[in-house]
Amino acid sequence: MPRTATNRYAHWTAATCVLGMLLCASGSAAAASFAVHLETRDGTPLKGAVLTLDPQSSHMPAAAPVNMIVNQIDLSFVPDITVIPVGSTISFPNTDAVSHQVYSFSSAHRFQLPLYRGKPYPPIPFDQPGVVTLGCNIHDNMLAYVVVTAAPFFGRTDAKGEWLVPAVPTGTYRLTLWHPLLSESAASLERTVQLVGADRTDVSVKLARALRPAPITSRPHSWDY
Repeated sequence: MPRTATNRYAHWTAATCVLGMLLCASGSAAAASFAVHLETRDGTPLKGAVLTLDPQSSHMPAAAPVNMIVNQIDLSFVPDITVIPVGSTISFPNTDAVSHQVYSFSSAHRFQLPLYRGKPYPPIPFDQPGVVTLGCNIHDNMLAYVVVTAAPFFGRTDAKGEWLVPAVPTGTYRLTLWHPLLSESAASLERTVQLVGADRTDVSVKLARALRPAPITSRPHSWDY
């Protein structure tokens, strides 16, 4: 799947006026790549955040749809965050020894798979962009997310809180950040980035607010910090 950018850095916009993030950006000269570094308020790298880069000044098709699997293993969803292009499908096999009932009440996609084991249901299509929260009606400690995007470039920050996208056409892009533990008022962050052909642009983002407590602490998650 493609991954990102070039050039310089423009100005920051918050999806909500109460955002409150401290930003720091630097552009250099070299190869048409774009890098983001995310930190929590106390300076800890923010791993597992979802970033998307969407062109605003020109038309660029979304990434091609994919067919993914979200399994149910040891009373948990694996993986616990899945990022897919619009039009993709996900299969939800249950390899546990117990039955599960997968559901989502999210506005981006509401669905329910009645109690089952094995793989009795066809793949579920995800045709609308947005965040879909997954749960199990039988086991309340099961939690996962599906992030559906129409952006051609997307990914997640690594253990160092970094995301790198190489070789993106010049133009104006919207950079969006999502993480399951961001506060409600800062659940969606956006920034306008102007890519003009410089070697590499590095953007550092430090949250001004503490992350919310994890809703489930009985097991580790890929977004734990």
